[in-house]
Amino acid sequence: MQIEQIEILEFLKRHSPFQELPEETQVQVASQIEISYFKAGTPILSFGQSLDALYLIRSGAVETYRRNGDLYNRLSEGGIFAEQGLLRSKTVRFPASALEDTLLYLIPATLFDELFENHDLFADYVMVSDEERRKAVPQRQTDANELMTSKVNTLIGREPVTLTTDASVRDAAITMQHESVSSLLVLQPETQAEANRDGKINLIAGIITDRDIRNRLVAPGLPFDTAIGDIMTRELVTIQHHQFVFEAMLIMLRHNVHHLPVMKQGRPIGVIAISDIVRYESKNSLFVVSSIFRQQSVTELQALSQDVKACFVRMVNEDANSHMIGSAMAVIGRSFKQRLLELAEEQLGPPPVPYCFLALGSMAREEQLIVTDQDNALILHNDFDARQHDVYFKQLADFVCDGLAACGYTYCTGGIMATNPKWRQPLQVWQKYFRDWIDNPSPERLLHSSIFFDIAGVWGKVEWAEQLNKDMVRHASRSKRFLASMARNALLRTPPLGFFKDFVMENDGRQNNSLNIKRRGTAPLADLIRVHALASGCEQQNSFQRLKHIINAKLIPPGRAEDIRDALEVIAMARIRHQAIALQAGEEPDNNVAPEHLSDFERRNLKEAFQVLSNAQKYLKFRYQGG
Repeated sequence: MQIEQIEILEFLKRHSPFQELPEETQVQVASQIEISYFKAGTPILSFGQSLDALYLIRSGAVETYRRNGDLYNRLSEGGIFAEQGLLRSKTVRFPASALEDTLLYLIPATLFDELFENHDLFADYVMVSDEERRKAVPQRQTDANELMTSKVNTLIGREPVTLTTDASVRDAAITMQHESVSSLLVLQPETQAEANRDGKINLIAGIITDRDIRNRLVAPGLPFDTAIGDIMTRELVTIQHHQFVFEAMLIMLRHNVHHLPVMKQGRPIGVIAISDIVRYESKNSLFVVSSIFRQQSVTELQALSQDVKACFVRMVNEDANSHMIGSAMAVIGRSFKQRLLELAEEQLGPPPVPYCFLALGSMAREEQLIVTDQDNALILHNDFDARQHDVYFKQLADFVCDGLAACGYTYCTGGIMATNPKWRQPLQVWQKYFRDWIDNPSPERLLHSSIFFDIAGVWGKVEWAEQLNKDMVRHASRSKRFLASMARNALLRTPPLGFFKDFVMENDGRQNNSLNIKRRGTAPLADLIRVHALASGCEQQNSFQRLKHIINAKLIPPGRAEDIRDALEVIAMARIRHQAIALQAGEEPDNNVAPEHLSDFERRNLKEAFQVLSNAQKYLKFRYQGG
């Protein structure tokens, strides 16, 4: 067998439906294949054209179309096309053209017929179109995961029960008992009068719950005729009727509230409570967070690490997407920090000056997974005096970081933690840091920017983090030099694709013949998305939210941001599933995926996603080459 045929044979052994054939049949196919090359944009097959071969993509990308010109399918390495025409009249049913420079293997029609007649697995594969195979996956996800696809309004069982601000707490308690509810929406009296008279929309003044009556009336000993407007919660957290049940759960976790008014066109249409979500069989991340805040020591918190892993696996098995999983895991991680800070203050006493504890990186972006280290920092009040106050904040940082490590969040090897005095500074120093990183970019400053420009306050004066982020975005968006430097820095990690779009494996002595899809996939995607987000003045942290802003800003060509979004989802989910499989097998999860453990479908999608990353990096280099 010639060298060229040996290479073809190795390729066939990696792709369905050929890898399922007996070896002698694979050799037969390899020996009869013809090779054809098509430049990007050129037609390959026209409708009605006579067919004499099955087409197998060696490298490149191909689009097939319906006869009316609508896109039917997009295929990449390992994809086959023209099988439908060969099974029928030996004429082209779906025209095809090369989306990129494409190398094709042509399998003669006579050999195709022989394979179809003699090999059932081959026949079963080609009788189901690739589009139908792809459609089967979303349907399974939808059927398996109502929580992720159901809207909040499905939880509403009745219209909201309301009273006006001048009603007494006694009236509220009687009404709540009579209506069997645990909360009331509170309306302005004049607003309700308008609504009763001419149908104008009611405006909510606040909400009152069982907990408000217990904590704000009974405990302080106020009279029962106190107006509910005096003890109600005024700063409402609400949700829109079209949002998902999962989003309601995350909002409750993030703001530590038990009731959410549901809004439609500015009007409340109901109130949902935690009990509604529990009845709806929510993911147990809700219960993990609740458990975190009940623990009284680091040892007790540490015992919850197995619950966190179980929560992660359950979400994966119930087909949550990467955004949902990343958000839930970030909420859990943030809750550990918050409880540890509560415990630290109980042990150390109140802080000598106000502070804000920061989450950085994936936690700030709400893209945290089960394999993660801790990136954190402290913003201190400008009255901070190191000689007087730093002993307290060093002890606080040690307590929290050691506690996080005990709970499964490993120490940052780069020292990006509040235990490092450099990252435990007054607000004015942080403002100087950010200005200096933007005005005088260097390799070290760019590294800091890529970490600290994903920032979120989790405890204390969280508004300082928000202000720091606003100032940073405003300053960075105006600096072409900084954006160009960030763009160059975002090109340092490239996707693991070779010349023929084969995977390029890691060979670092520990994880040979595997793909580190964080270092070579999700991380460079987050990097390039961050650059575009800064250029467009986006203050969002999450990569998916940043992409929405980038699309609206029309910063990159139409369709490119959507491709990046889909590629991020494909790569992130491959990483997530790999970690979940390891946990279920009792193994230590990591970010290194062996391609042989992926299905043919997953390999093809992963290669396409890496190609999108590669193209996006090329555009990034072009877009920010100045500065």
